[in-house]
Amino acid sequence: MNIASFAPLAVVLPILGAALTFMLIRHSRAQQAVSIGLLSLTLLLECLLLAHVWDGGTVAVTIGGWLPPWGIVMVVDQFSSLMLVVSSAVSLAVLVYATGQGMADGDHDAPVSIFHPTYLILVAGVSNAFLSGDLFNLYVGFEILLTASYVLMTLGGTGPRIRAGVTYVVVSVVSSVLFLISIAMVYGATGTVTMADLALKLGELDQGTRTLLHVMLLVAFGIKAAVFPLSFWLPDSYPTAPAPVTAVFAGLLTKVGVYAMVRTETLLFPGDSLNTPLMVAALLTMVVGILGALAQSDIKRLLSFTLVSHIGYMVFGLAMSSVAGLGAAVFYVAHHITIQTSLFLVTG
Repeated sequence: MNIASFAPLAVVLPILGAALTFMLIRHSRAQQAVSIGLLSLTLLLECLLLAHVWDGGTVAVTIGGWLPPWGIVMVVDQFSSLMLVVSSAVSLAVLVYATGQGMADGDHDAPVSIFHPTYLILVAGVSNAFLSGDLFNLYVGFEILLTASYVLMTLGGTGPRIRAGVTYVVVSVVSSVLFLISIAMVYGATGTVTMADLALKLGELDQGTRTLLHVMLLVAFGIKAAVFPLSFWLPDSYPTAPAPVTAVFAGLLTKVGVYAMVRTETLLFPGDSLNTPLMVAALLTMVVGILGALAQSDIKRLLSFTLVSHIGYMVFGLAMSSVAGLGAAVFYVAHHITIQTSLFLVTG
């Protein structure tokens, strides 16, 4: 059997782990063993997927035998499988860090038992977003990881975490509503949300409608990726969370937004007229992020502002609309997930 047909397990295994760890809520050591074991198994599967598609090419997996546009399609290619491997490796490293330090919750007054199932749900959402072959399933992946992130950000229920959590929730909900409206508009204009179909049908629309859909998607993803001027929420939200949570947020969550931008820009709107405005926004993100970092005295806030600046470099490479620029952006995304997570773990 084709190994790529097991791609949905990259989402199913963490969800199964979340259910098992929730049932083991009174047994912390068993929770840790199940979390690390299933996440290791997920990483092994994803490494096999990467090895398969690296030489074999892109594979599309339809869930339950339902063909698009009605069924859910998961697409495994070099980019998505690379992101799966990097994100799961980093997630596993953070989980081992949190467990080894005896601080899976970040401090002593937070509910340790909640951390493991919520963390695995977060991993499932990230994996689902990377594998999505249609816009609505991408939206579902975002919502899964955002719902889990709301819980992780407010672990312990301290005042600063609740305040930061409220800001994060409001911004995320606004972004999600914009994304959902965009999906509805895309479906209304084309009759499909499957990216492979959209790559053909969007080109048949008049320029005004196509530009409107493009702008709506860019704004929704720009908020999630923290692109200037939509990046104001990040430096106030991330530093208040526990160290392992901040590390995985900084490493993964904004990169899912960048990943969505790469997918839509290269597949749905290649060579579009919005590349120049996007390049300007990326340049401003670089500059504003690093100027904000210079004004900080707290190490976590400093790293949060540099994270914003680095997002600008990734988006700038994408906006160049060239093979070299896109290659650099993809390399930087994978590199930055690892490095930024490590920096936040060091601060912990």
